[in-house]
Amino acid sequence: MARFMDIHRGMQGITADQLMAAHQADLAIEQEESVHFEHAWADPESGTVYCLSEAPSAEAVQRVHERAGHRADEVHPVPLQV
Repeated sequence: MARFMDIHRGMQGITADQLMAAHQADLAIEQEESVHFEHAWADPESGTVYCLSEAPSAEAVQRVHERAGHRADEVHPVPLQV
């Protein structure tokens, strides 16, 4: 499986509880698309949220986010790590 970093914008003021709720919504349905969301980070001031996942495709990542109610603005493959 490949790794992906996705970006959500427009979430100014997001709290830790809201980030956790969004992440939990993804986790609740991720298996249906063979996706695993590993981590989520947020910058409440800029309204940017980042999610790291393993998935068969960027489309699978996007389908989970859409069904969970927070479509990603961008999904990028992350083929290298050190």
